This record gives sequence, structure tokens and C-alpha cells, in this order.
Amino acid sequence: MKRFIVGTAGHIDHGKTTLVKALTGVDTDRLKEEKQRGISIELGFAPFKLPSGQKAAVVDVPGHERFIRHMLAGAFGIDMVLLTIAADEGIMPQTREHMDIIELLGVDKGLVVITKMDLVDEEWMLMVEEEVSEYLKGSILEGAPIIAVSAVTKEGIPQLLAAIESIAEQVQERSAEGYARLPIDRAFTIAGFGTVVTGTLWSGQINTGDALELMPSGLHVKVRNLHVHNERVATAYAGQRVAVNLQGIELAEVSRGELLATPGVLAPSYRIDARLKLIKSSKRNLSNWNRVRFHLGTDETMGRIVLLDREQLNPGEEALVQLVMEKPVVAYKGDRFVIRYYSPVTTIGGGVVIDPQAPKQKRFREEVLEELSMKEEGSLYERILLELENKPEEIMSLPDLVKLTGSTVSAVSAELEQLQQDGMVEDLKNGDYISQKGLGLIREHIHDWLQKYHRQYPLRSGYSREDLRSRFFSKINARRFNLIVKYLEEQNFLVSVQNNLALPEHEPVPGPQEQEIINRVMIAMEKDLFSPPALNELK
Repeated sequence: MKRFIVGTAGHIDHGKTTLVKALTGVDTDRLKEEKQRGISIELGFAPFKLPSGQKAAVVDVPGHERFIRHMLAGAFGIDMVLLTIAADEGIMPQTREHMDIIELLGVDKGLVVITKMDLVDEEWMLMVEEEVSEYLKGSILEGAPIIAVSAVTKEGIPQLLAAIESIAEQVQERSAEGYARLPIDRAFTIAGFGTVVTGTLWSGQINTGDALELMPSGLHVKVRNLHVHNERVATAYAGQRVAVNLQGIELAEVSRGELLATPGVLAPSYRIDARLKLIKSSKRNLSNWNRVRFHLGTDETMGRIVLLDREQLNPGEEALVQLVMEKPVVAYKGDRFVIRYYSPVTTIGGGVVIDPQAPKQKRFREEVLEELSMKEEGSLYERILLELENKPEEIMSLPDLVKLTGSTVSAVSAELEQLQQDGMVEDLKNGDYISQKGLGLIREHIHDWLQKYHRQYPLRSGYSREDLRSRFFSKINARRFNLIVKYLEEQNFLVSVQNNLALPEHEPVPGPQEQEIINRVMIAMEKDLFSPPALNELK
């Protein structure tokens, strides 16, 4: 069966939580304060079974403007949205803000649920439906079904379930291939089991017994148990709500905003290159170095915007930017994000990550803009070659290239094979790759240095392998450098003499100066074979 997540969106008190209860039988308001105040404060979650037997999960988000950051934590990772609008109030401020966020996150599957239909007459309902249809024009949900329901009388609920079932068929299931990434939205303890974290599994899969890494802290943990839809499972897949019981970590060491991931794949970064769009309804422009709130997954951090090709970004415009964070964030190429103004706190835009491990970029540089455009729009073949040639003397592994391109292992492997056939990339074995451009530069450096060294020290067998690496190729670790040496030996470009390296044509023979000294010594020795001169007499 298909795996997908349904999320609510809409203004406070428009019946999102009551609707979820009518659909799932679960009251997602679990906090005492939520019960007392009658509003959702935290995220709510419920397993969901459609009439066909298809299982899904529902994420219920708070609608109050004070809790938009909670809404954002839940909205990342949903595949279908139920935009909820109360019949007696119509479109309200958080209806619009939630809709802006849904568009920024690229959630293009969903429908509109007009709740509380039992509180208005038919004429009023027609007017609300017309208002909603007009509002959706030009949006990501234009033409989406509009279903009127009453969670009290259950009128319209069967039609809503049928519409959800129909839209679910259009949802593209997340790939279980690739690396596991689970943004944590809750962390708690259960007596006798220990620390439990929950979240939506964005990619890959998690198995009982897996070793995982908590990012950005880098703490290593082990999966003790897994639960999906309140049932214990051996494996959780991308597109599922997952509860993960962890070994090797205390509750105080983990919190919302962190990420559970396959070890060694992701790295925290203070700089991210991205394409940023300012929403049309934003009441503010964005200037270079403006301070913003950056939301990605369940994480929120402060950062600054560097506009790479202009001084100001206006509402409705988009541009290439660099985000400079105040604390490290963990991102992946292709991830969507949302930014909110620092103060007053309002949603102003969002975008897509192009380079999650960006170097410091200089503004108004044509070569920088061209490179980012290639990373953003180029084919996978072109992007792999760009990454390898960008740092020509560095070697990259298959996981490195998967991470940098935001693609899958199988897709990157296929393109690497083609690049090798085209003579653009060399496989150094063990899953390590280098561009022919980079290999050529390394070969040139080694040849020039050894040639000079052989001239200066013709009697020596060669130059120390490790000294050569540390002198010229310190960014390449010893294991990878040895792979390069082995490749160059196989190409008859180098020879190894114990721990030294030499050019194949080199033979330890004296040069002109050395030969002159040898000749002088031989003459002195031959003058009196039985009474050789003292060493100081030979100098």
C-alpha cells in the first residue's frame, strides 16, 4: 500500500482538530492546556484508515498565529493538505498564512474542507464556496475539490473520505531508497523503554537494530524498537509517521529540531546556497544581510540573507542567495525551507536548498551565479561532473556525490558509469572517484616535483610517499592518496621503491657534479692503494 501523510492547515478555531477526530476517532489535543483553552498548541498525530483499507497518518497543526512555528514543524513532510475553513467565518489571516506556507513547501495535492456547515444556511454556504474558489485561483490548489462537512452531524464526511481516497492515488510516494532522514518533532521517555523520538521519515528506511546518527550533535544511537500507526514493526519506510525507541541516549540529549539520519551522510553547515522567493503578499522587501528566522524540517534558527545578484528582493520576486546561519543546520540538496521576518514575526518567503555545504560566496560574481544555476538546473550528469571538477584535486565517494547532488545511489551510479565511458571521470576503486581534470593536475604536480627532485638528488631512489602527500596533497587522506598512487603505478607513470616514489625513467646514477666528486676520490685512492687518504683530505 502507498505511504503518505495528510496534514491540516487553517485558521484557529476552524475545526481542524474536531475534523481529525471525526475522520480518525482520535482527539489529537493531548495537553491539559489545550483541553482547557479549547485550542491546539502542539502538533497532533493520528493513524488514519481509509474505506479501501489504505493506511495513512494525519498531522494536525495549531492555527493560532503564535504557534506558526509549531505549524511549520508539522507541515514539513506532508504529502496532502486539508485546508480547513469554517463556514461561519470564511477566509481568515491564518488561512492565508498557512496557504502561503503550503505553497512554499510545494504541497500540490489536497482539498478544501469547509467545516461547521451545520451553523449556516445553504445560501451562505454557496457564498463561502464562491469566495474560496476565487481565493484559490492561481494557487497550488486551484481546481481542488471543496467539500462541506459537519463534524457534529457527520454530514459530508463520507464525501470527504472519498475525495481523500481519490487524491491519494495521485500522491507520489516517497522513495525508500537512499539515506534515512527523520526530523524529530517530539522526544519523550517511556518507563522500561527509555528515550523515544517521533517524526515523519522523509527518505530511506529505518530498521530495528540500525545504528543512526543524531544531527547536528553527531551523537550515535541504536534503534531498539519501531512503531508505525501504533503498531510495532521491524522496518519503517519513507512517508510514514514513526516512533523510534533509541538506545545510547538520554532524553536531555535530544530535542525537537534535531535530525535522525544514516551515519556519515549529513554534515552541519553555517552556510547554505539556495533559491529564495518572497511571497507576493509580503508587506516587506528583503535587503542584503537582513536577519530572518529560518525553518527547515522541525528546526528553527536565526540567519542572515546574502543577496548574490541584487541589493533588494521585492514581493513576488525570487533570487539566488546565501543563508548565513547563527547555529549550524543540517540540510540536503532540494530541501524546501521557509523564512519568517525576525520582528514582527511574519512569513515572508521560502525556497529550495541548492548547496547545503556552501563556501563563502562573493556577491555579484558571474562565475558564482553560473555555478549555482548549473547546480540548480543542470542534468545529474552535469552536476556530478561539476562537483568533481569544482575541487579537482579532491576525491569523492559515491555517498559524497549522492549527498551533493540530492539524488539516489542508483541514479548517481548510472551517471558515474557513463562519465567513465566518456573519459571524464576515473574510478579509483572502493567507491572513490576523481575527475580526469583533477587526475591530470595531480599527475602534473607529481611529475614536476619528482623530476626536480631526481635532478637534485640523482643517487636517491625516490621521494617519500608521505612527504609528497603532506607537502602537496594534504587535503587527501592517506588511504585515498594511496589509491591515486596505485592507479598511477598501473598506468606506468610512477614506481614505488619501498616507501619512496619515483618516475619510471629514473635510475639512481650520479649527475655531473656527483661524477666529478667520484672521479676526484678515485684518483686520490689510486695514488696509493695501500694508504688511502683521510676523509678531510678528500674535501
